[in-house]
Amino acid sequence: MESSRNAAQVLPLVRHELTPARDFLRARRSLMGLREAMLDLEIRNTAALKAVAPQHRVSARNLIHYLAMRRQDLRGLQVELAQLGMSSIGRAEAYALASVNNIIRLTDRMVGDRHRSAADAPCDHAAGGKLLERNTRLLLGAPRRDRAVRIMVTMSSEAAHDYTLVRDLLQNGMDCMRINCAHDNPSMWSAMIRHLHRARVACKKDCAILMDLAGPKIRTGTIEPGPAVRKIRPSRDAYGRVTKPARILLSAKRTAGALSAGVDAVLRIDRKLLGGLRRGDTLRFLDTRGRRRRLNVAAVTRDGVLAEMDRTAYITNGTTLCRPRLRKHPRVTADVHGIAPAAGSIYLSSGDTLIISSEPAAGTPARVDSTGRVLRVARVPCTLPIALVGIKVGERVCLDDGLISGQVQATDGGEVWVRIEQTPPRGAHLKADKGINFPDSRIDLPAITEDDAKNLAFIAKNADLVGLSFVNHERDVGSLIERLKKLTDKPPGIVIKIETRRGFEHLPAILLSAMRHSRFGVMIARGDLAVECGYERLAEMQEEILWICEAAHCPAIWATQVLESLAKSGIPSRAEITDAAMSQRAECVMLNKGPHIIAALRTLDHILQRMDPHQSKKSSMLRALKLAQDFESAGASRRTSKTTNGSPCH
Repeated sequence: MESSRNAAQVLPLVRHELTPARDFLRARRSLMGLREAMLDLEIRNTAALKAVAPQHRVSARNLIHYLAMRRQDLRGLQVELAQLGMSSIGRAEAYALASVNNIIRLTDRMVGDRHRSAADAPCDHAAGGKLLERNTRLLLGAPRRDRAVRIMVTMSSEAAHDYTLVRDLLQNGMDCMRINCAHDNPSMWSAMIRHLHRARVACKKDCAILMDLAGPKIRTGTIEPGPAVRKIRPSRDAYGRVTKPARILLSAKRTAGALSAGVDAVLRIDRKLLGGLRRGDTLRFLDTRGRRRRLNVAAVTRDGVLAEMDRTAYITNGTTLCRPRLRKHPRVTADVHGIAPAAGSIYLSSGDTLIISSEPAAGTPARVDSTGRVLRVARVPCTLPIALVGIKVGERVCLDDGLISGQVQATDGGEVWVRIEQTPPRGAHLKADKGINFPDSRIDLPAITEDDAKNLAFIAKNADLVGLSFVNHERDVGSLIERLKKLTDKPPGIVIKIETRRGFEHLPAILLSAMRHSRFGVMIARGDLAVECGYERLAEMQEEILWICEAAHCPAIWATQVLESLAKSGIPSRAEITDAAMSQRAECVMLNKGPHIIAALRTLDHILQRMDPHQSKKSSMLRALKLAQDFESAGASRRTSKTTNGSPCH
């Protein structure tokens, strides 16, 4: 069977050699039919093409031609063209019709027909590349000398208070500052922008500012808080022996929580207990379990008393610390206070039921009796109650970026009953403000919320770019364009975030709508997109978005979880290094925030510099390889060695 399949693959090659003219004629017929389909789709979209801005007409025509080309399965034609020694049109995104015209012209010459006229192509290979480069420069600024791909960095709240952080980011390769308007507030955004303006002057480098609208993100609402208890424990070795006692700061200051650096816990206590304490003194108490515990005073500081404890204790508000009679001081007791309740969470595992509710009441975990019988089903509120309208039985629900998922079992007015089907092996704790996705549901929500509309005035005045989140339809882009026109004569560029299934499905129409604006780009928001469409489809969809964007000469931004392990923990995974290298095919790459963001930025900058001469979009660039040069040098050395040893080559 295998040998017959191989023979079938070889036979066309033999036939081409015997009858080349017939094969060229067959290929030309296929190409002519393809070109006719491309021109026909352009005619049928005349109205849409007229609506785009004049500077984008060429790009709009090329997008239409490319879409017509990709509506067909061209794999057979590609194989045929490759066997004829011709271009397989596999890299025609930026100049679709010109690519087909060129191959038709070559087939004409091969069969002796040199008088056929070619259809007017909007752009050729060189012009297509220049249009993409122009649009990228207009949107994101000029590239750095050592790499063409720009780097965007998301700001943490710290950037509002730390000028040095912003300066270091700019100095180490940041080309665009991203401010997520789902977090912080206008005062903090203003501080971040001031720090960037100052850093621009100090570093003599330019940097664009992107501000993301939060959009209609569906999230879990508040959850009933947990108990106000602190578990404090010493460090132990594998045998359970204490290697380091727990360190606790006892302080009377209201801002005691801000003094937590270098200690395991900070407890607020009345000042009367602290007076007269010295190093070596002891405080005694009963923890919440009734266990006797003691704190040994290690030092007295201006912030309070530093104590150590070599046994585990559970302490809550009202836990009484007792200071025995010391020297001239009488016995004193005081209660701990100021311990905040733990953040609420709902534990879920496979087989559990969760109610997602439109009611604003705080969410509650399930309650069971001693036999395991469920007395109360777990419940969580939804921040966008309107999103629950129209949810149908059998549709999927994903929570917390897909960490928890299930299926809708029932709907009842403002409630959706979900049977949990997938969690980590030990279950998961669902917390407040975590994403909720309904991948199978048709939810019609405007891309611009009331809060977004309020923030737009600030963005139009202070940002170079505005990010439109959760775009589902071309009308979402049209709405943003109209709002910006009313706010300013010089509107910022638009970055369309593709993070939903519907946004992906409507991408061509969304791009044509964006072409009414002077500057636009697309962000591949891989986090929500993976949850919406499935992780196994993400790579395929990412490729398709890159191709469609290149056909529209539209800058693409590769985003979400780029070097995330490095940014968060300081150590990258091998897979994310490869992902960062692959991101070179986009025009910009986005890094998210993290304590090691500077290291992540330097690493990404280095990777992109190294990949720049190797890859241009889908094309591998054949830069001289050191491996090949070393092989030739090694060969010469071997030959020289043989001659020197008296073994000349004849």
